[in-house]
Amino acid sequence: MRVVLIGVSHWHTPFFLDPCLDMPDVTIAGVSDPDLTRAEPTAAKAGCKAFADYREMCAALKPDFAFALARHCDMAELARFLIDQRIPFAMEKPCAINAAEAADIAARATAANLFAAVPYVIRYSPLIETIQSMNEPVQYAMFKFIGGMVDRYHQQRVEWVIDRKTSGGGPLLNLGVHFMDLCRVLLPGADLTVTGAMMSNRNAHLNIEDHAVVLMQGGGASCMVETGYLYPAPNSVFDLHYSIRTERHYFTARDDSTLEIVTNDRQRSTRAMKLTNVHFYPTFVRDTLRRLRDGRKPIADLADNAAAVALVEAAYAMSPLV
Repeated sequence: MRVVLIGVSHWHTPFFLDPCLDMPDVTIAGVSDPDLTRAEPTAAKAGCKAFADYREMCAALKPDFAFALARHCDMAELARFLIDQRIPFAMEKPCAINAAEAADIAARATAANLFAAVPYVIRYSPLIETIQSMNEPVQYAMFKFIGGMVDRYHQQRVEWVIDRKTSGGGPLLNLGVHFMDLCRVLLPGADLTVTGAMMSNRNAHLNIEDHAVVLMQGGGASCMVETGYLYPAPNSVFDLHYSIRTERHYFTARDDSTLEIVTNDRQRSTRAMKLTNVHFYPTFVRDTLRRLRDGRKPIADLADNAAAVALVEAAYAMSPLV
């Protein structure tokens, strides 16, 4: 399979590139970025040509698949191009700068019957299977996921992600969207509604929030998602706390590697498992290309993304920064 990577100055590029390089049946045919100097080191690592224009690259190489990354403000245009060219792809969330764009590209992909995956990679966590295996309705779900401070985006030379004009929002859109999606997975078919929200930028004083709390209800459950750019930690290290209550069990994660399970009769057990997003990108890459080859749907698609982004946008509308 001949694969291209678009927008390789994005800090998630290694999450897609490295698994591809380990797959004997995958060839990285080309990489692109508007800043060619950022694309060339990735091209050297992959042993392929670097392009400044993804349109030129796709016309020249006619790839079988694209991993698409970009500034949030550029994502919908990129998605429309790939859909128009009938190039199957996976696009880093949130795939758009707002809910209208997210819904538009989802509709286009559906109309074209095109494979378009979104890496809501926490869907691969054993957490999901563990909770679902109890065969009990979820009553409460609370996810706290606080990432590193905004200086990491300066260090990675992706300042666009901390400017609302180019990113569309702060950690709620960038990180919290994973947990909006996760609430939908744990409450299948539920019509989730945002019932409360709080945004603050008092730490970084930018035009995006650096901390957000969102309350939701639906499907007989209450959900809370808290996220931020507040933790003095390296990239991909988080202040993480999950709590999920079902009919007869209480699940708690206080770190990235252990899930505690307590039954109503107070029997406690623990299971070792990975619980953050970064661990599951290699699984996503392998599984996504396998699903494409086998004619199956992606684990999450643009319609799933549009639903999650709509919840984020409802929260922003409820508590705008002033």
